[in-house]
Amino acid sequence: MSQSTLSRELALAIGLAARALPDITPAQLVSVLIGCIGVPITAENLAQLKLQQYKKALNRNLQTSFSTAQVQPSYDCLQYSRNSGQHQTLALQAYQRGDMPHSIRVAVASQQGVYIDGQFSQCNQFYIFQVSAVEVRLIMIRSANTKEALTAEQKMQYRAQLIEDCNVLYSHSISAQAAARVIKFGVHPIKLTHIAQASTIIEQLQHVLSTSPPPWLAKTMGIESAIQQPSLLGETV
Repeated sequence: MSQSTLSRELALAIGLAARALPDITPAQLVSVLIGCIGVPITAENLAQLKLQQYKKALNRNLQTSFSTAQVQPSYDCLQYSRNSGQHQTLALQAYQRGDMPHSIRVAVASQQGVYIDGQFSQCNQFYIFQVSAVEVRLIMIRSANTKEALTAEQKMQYRAQLIEDCNVLYSHSISAQAAARVIKFGVHPIKLTHIAQASTIIEQLQHVLSTSPPPWLAKTMGIESAIQQPSLLGETV
């Protein structure tokens, strides 16, 4: 590996990009990237990397045969690095019970709210959205950190209780044990396979709400049951 130092954001992005591809290590991916964009690897250089260029470099250097669809999640992780260090402010909106008929409450595990890039056990905040088929409001931001030192079990319990008023949790990663704890509080955990913009995922959720929500969502919304669409929701844990 020719480049020995990477920013925290770039190291995270490359690690996630490697994990999105089968049997590829971060070290191998760094070598591929150096071949594409040279050194040093920076967010600015990665922004110039095209999807097809990335796919060709992977297949050539690692002797693989990835399709564009297989490479896309990994590429998205690399592009995420451009904005991960930029603070973006999302405006809170007032909400009172009954304001949004047939809506659900969604928790997003995130570092800054723009991307669903947080692990349930490690994220800085939970962004709480009230979501209906026609409207979305960011109604709360809850810090997931505490001043007290907690055991792993206590931390899991604290975070689950923090979102117990929500119907759905989106995170980039959550353990089976943590998922079981969240489910115990009546929250449906959904794990994404790659980093994505919160707005994009919520738009997909709105589409599901407006067309054919799965039975568990329809019940929450107070409407008649419909057909499941798990592919649009994400990976149910």
